[in-house]
Amino acid sequence: MPMTLSIENVPDSIIQTLCLRAYHHQRSLQSELLSILAQVVQKPTRKTASQVLAEVQKLGLQTPAEAVTILRGDRDAH
Repeated sequence: MPMTLSIENVPDSIIQTLCLRAYHHQRSLQSELLSILAQVVQKPTRKTASQVLAEVQKLGLQTPAEAVTILRGDRDAH
């Protein structure tokens, strides 16, 4: 059964970002928010070992040190 949600005290910067995102996707703000919620709550699909291997091979890593550098950079970015 559909339900109406309400979020209070949303900062202006978030509202502006959401409005801009909705504009770029040619959606209303409500449609954009529903799309974002649907993406977040969808069950992630698990990748097979061959899919993971293919993604790693696309990186073109030559040595384990290169992988360490990428992982550290990703970790430090968060």
